[in-house]
Amino acid sequence: MTEQNYKVQLPVFEGPLDLLLYLIKKEEVDIYDIPIERITTQYMEYLSVMRLLNLDIAGEFIVMAATLMYIKSRMLLPADQQVRDAEEDEGVDPRWELIRQLVEYKKFKGAAEQLQKMASDQENLFVRQGMEIETAPEEEVAMGDVSLFDLLNAFKETLKRVEEREDFREISDERFTVTDKIGEIIFLLKERDSVLFHELFSKLASRAEIVVTFLALLELIRLKQIRVRQGDHFGEIEILKAVTN
Repeated sequence: MTEQNYKVQLPVFEGPLDLLLYLIKKEEVDIYDIPIERITTQYMEYLSVMRLLNLDIAGEFIVMAATLMYIKSRMLLPADQQVRDAEEDEGVDPRWELIRQLVEYKKFKGAAEQLQKMASDQENLFVRQGMEIETAPEEEVAMGDVSLFDLLNAFKETLKRVEEREDFREISDERFTVTDKIGEIIFLLKERDSVLFHELFSKLASRAEIVVTFLALLELIRLKQIRVRQGDHFGEIEILKAVTN
């Protein structure tokens, strides 16, 4: 199975608003004053990476791309040349509706994450004799959540670095499969407790092998055969063996 016919099916695939919030945080910009040209460029780069990986892209991502391009074109035109919809007020920032959606979605997502944390904390409680309540010991201290977009960002940066090397090959005579790469990653983690993301790709010299290796990584994550974590936001991603009970 090669990268051309392998489609990743992830149980949770974050949507376009998640990607925009991720980019706003990554670029350290004000959600109420989005630099639309920079964010649109970043968004389109991620969309290109998702297509390269043959990810199952929902239609909402395409709709959001069109929305961003429309807002970008509106903001590039002088005010007296802008064409407005009949219901649109003159002088209203073209970004406003998008900002409103992002703010509302961020509030909703934050509330959902808080409820999930409360439920998780409740599961870590157990009752002993005399109704004494104790907290179950944590297996490890979390080093930071790793989202799909964190992984895509690491892949994107890795591909850029490799493409700058003199030994980079756009096309390789070798045939790589996701199954083979899954085996290589599992074997590597049998010898070591963990491996850094960039180490996994450091010796690869063709786009095809990089893509297939990353697809294998996503598949192992989906199957819960490995874990990924970050020491800090947007930091180096560490790949570890899955915790076994």
